[in-house]
Amino acid sequence: MIPVQGYTGKKVAVLGLGRSGLAAAIALEAGGAIPVVWDDNEAARAAAERQGYPATDLRKAGVWDDIVSLIVSPGIPHLYPMPNPVIRNATMAGVPVDNDIGLFFQSFATGEWDGFDVTPRVVAITGSNGKSTTAALIHHILQHAQRPTQLAGNIGRGVLDIDPAHDGEVVILELSSYQTELARSLTPDVAVFTNLSPDHLDRHGGLGGYFAAKRRLFAEGGPDRAIIGVDEDEGRFLAGQLSEGAADDRVIRISVDRKLTGNGWSVFARKGYLSEYRKGRQIGSIDLRKVAGLPGAHNHQNACAAYAAVRTLGLAPKVVEAAFHSFAGLAHRSQIVGRVAGVTYVNDSKATNVDSAEKALQAFKNIRWIAGGQGKAGGIESLTDHLGNVTKAYLIGVSADEFASQLGDTPFEICATMERAVAAAAKEAQEGDTVLLAPAAASFDQYPDFEKRGEDFTNLVQAIL
Repeated sequence: MIPVQGYTGKKVAVLGLGRSGLAAAIALEAGGAIPVVWDDNEAARAAAERQGYPATDLRKAGVWDDIVSLIVSPGIPHLYPMPNPVIRNATMAGVPVDNDIGLFFQSFATGEWDGFDVTPRVVAITGSNGKSTTAALIHHILQHAQRPTQLAGNIGRGVLDIDPAHDGEVVILELSSYQTELARSLTPDVAVFTNLSPDHLDRHGGLGGYFAAKRRLFAEGGPDRAIIGVDEDEGRFLAGQLSEGAADDRVIRISVDRKLTGNGWSVFARKGYLSEYRKGRQIGSIDLRKVAGLPGAHNHQNACAAYAAVRTLGLAPKVVEAAFHSFAGLAHRSQIVGRVAGVTYVNDSKATNVDSAEKALQAFKNIRWIAGGQGKAGGIESLTDHLGNVTKAYLIGVSADEFASQLGDTPFEICATMERAVAAAAKEAQEGDTVLLAPAAASFDQYPDFEKRGEDFTNLVQAIL
């Protein structure tokens, strides 16, 4: 646990009593603060009370008189589409609003670090797609190199649940836009921006607000190194804002769209090969085509980001290459869950939007595509030009009819449920085909989250195998 510093003897409100909220209350108390907790959900309040944190109704007038800060869980809207009433009360009372990420950055460093030979470092990753894989890959590479490391944030443990840092340790944080938007302290040593595509637009008031939330990771504290995906306008703009010029190697540009060979520091992947350039010279290269855990251009982008991050930490290219080959990939992200009779089954349940689904569709050939769920604005209309690898689509969930109307000449079947879709795809699949779950939709119409959806797919495939 990371005890929260700076609130000894003071009341700090906590809104939202899920994993991060309860962890924040415990860490605040460990640091000497007095947590005052609330959740709009009665069951969550009861669970917190069983752990010794009785709820105080933060919706009532007068409760804010002696509270010095409000800590908000990431799923609770604070501005768009409209503020939660508790957050509105706090802002009207002039109480600062923060989250567990802000608490972590203000509390992670301690006086004990004065005795360390190597100062601990924090690598933080944000972006629309690839955050989890990039974070897990960096963590894996460091483990392979026998460097002390912890993985937390939007993946692994909550940021305040991790252990106090060891000498030379590297903490890897995956951070969502919800987390970066609200944190009052954001001071990673290395910050990574993978890419940007439209997502969570209602929460951020549009694409500009979404990008602004991501940008805060780089603007609030100023990392020593910034690794920026420059395959979209937003990434190129961000790299330009952070850089003092083309030769400024504090900014490392990454790409899977084109070769980057300027005077600065760049890492790019072309035709399956990763290349590192500094000052116009190539100083590293890895053949990614044989790395089973990183299929497709989108994973090659993740590889570029992870490679750049660990290079800033002093790891040699050969060490990184060896670690790539032992990386098994993440569950629900282009995860190969089985092969039988020449047919490969891939679980990419995390492909909850059209951008991530597009990348999955480009990573494989002869695809029998399972798609659908709770579709997002526009459905899959933007995927029309990316269906060349799809032999047939098997559509599930409430968006099945809408998706069917947007497939053009691509053959399809309305299956409604995952069970029917897997059975139909498996029956029709031929040697060399890939049965791919890449829904391009949220899961909430049929599953509590994308993990449960992916587990259902995997279990059905395992039954076939």
